[in-house]
Amino acid sequence: MGSPISAGTVQAWATLGADSSLLDRVSYGGPSGGLPARLPVMELARATVAVCSLAASELVSVRTGRPAPRVRVDDEAVATAFLSDRLVRVDGQAWSTFAPLSRFWRAADGWVRTHANYPHHRARLLAALEVPEDSGDAAVDAVAGAIAERSALEVEETVYTAGGLAVAARGPEEWAGSEQGVLAARQPLLTTKRVDDAPRRVLDDAALPCAGLRVLDLTRVLAGPVATRTLALLGADVLRIDAPHLPESQEAHNDTGMGKRSTTLDLADATGRRIFEELLDEADVVVTGYRPGALERFGLRPEALAGRRPGLVIAQLSAWGRYGPWHERRGFDSLVQVATGIAELEGSPDSPGALPAQALDHGTGYLLAAGVLRALTEQHRTGGTRLVRLALAQTAHWLVHGLAPAPGDEDGFHAERRMTETDSPMGLLRYALPPVSYEGGPADWARPPGLWGTDAPVWSGN
Repeated sequence: MGSPISAGTVQAWATLGADSSLLDRVSYGGPSGGLPARLPVMELARATVAVCSLAASELVSVRTGRPAPRVRVDDEAVATAFLSDRLVRVDGQAWSTFAPLSRFWRAADGWVRTHANYPHHRARLLAALEVPEDSGDAAVDAVAGAIAERSALEVEETVYTAGGLAVAARGPEEWAGSEQGVLAARQPLLTTKRVDDAPRRVLDDAALPCAGLRVLDLTRVLAGPVATRTLALLGADVLRIDAPHLPESQEAHNDTGMGKRSTTLDLADATGRRIFEELLDEADVVVTGYRPGALERFGLRPEALAGRRPGLVIAQLSAWGRYGPWHERRGFDSLVQVATGIAELEGSPDSPGALPAQALDHGTGYLLAAGVLRALTEQHRTGGTRLVRLALAQTAHWLVHGLAPAPGDEDGFHAERRMTETDSPMGLLRYALPPVSYEGGPADWARPPGLWGTDAPVWSGN
């Protein structure tokens, strides 16, 4: 017998504007000790996967006319999936999720966290700190010396102004008193909006909730790709699009590219823009994960998308939210943890700490997929172009202030039981199985990831 419906699941389901009577379809089980932390990380993980699974079950019911299948949330599968980026292997080889310059640094008056996994972010960090680009292995020592001479806030502002990524460590009270923190605290976990009165797109009977649906995936790194990876699991034709001058790590794609195809298009180029518009003409869902303002110059504002493709579901993800002084800043899970006080809460008197997984990314990813699934359900029922918005900072606020630990069996966690292997273009791929599950639903993706950016920019079957 599973545990009662968790408070976190109830909260997240209510934020999605869903029918509360469906919550009795959810049960839990399995060892829950895979994500040990001071904050209720396991509850966040369990709740976000639960509502995503339930939203998939609801859409199955809508499409088939049968009762919503029951949802069983397995804590061991959930925790393993939240660690998927750390557990993925190709021919037995792991990869480092953080580059040498992506770490904590001691500043003159505190701590700073930087993110320099991508070459362009590394270059901007070094330029901001006046460290030579060709410094090689000596860059770590040079960056440490440059940061040690400055205040944490000075480093944050200097690097941000140069287009890089650095955030001064703050305590939860300091973040809560900041303008950005106050605004984030006023937001719901996610927001949903009906943009217009576009007609219904009636979804026919199908075994998988997203069968026949086409998803344009304009996201990077983790949260957005986790969401679109989940939509691919549920039957969607997902085409990820990246700019050719911003290559993605193949190692990251080995984890988040499951079930998808991947291509590159330059939207600033006339040919690339024409191909994108042709893809958009047949899309059902567009998911974006770039900082606010980055894609608007290409006409990808929700109102413009609704005008070109009425009835579309649009999902937008950002780090800090689309409000306040930080709304145009770049950000990643590790930086949001540092800004919002999570690093202090999980750390020690001697140094900041971190969550046991990129839990803000993974949790927001499953919430994003749930929001898309619910938007598809509502579009089928009453029409309208639908807009879903989420931010890592809002998920962080929920983790710190809105969740309490839920009971569970903390003994006996073994990630190996929730892993599997398959051949792939990169070699033998070992990866975490999907945690999103409902009675009769898929147990694995239909295809492994391919080589990043090598697929044709066309929908499957075209």
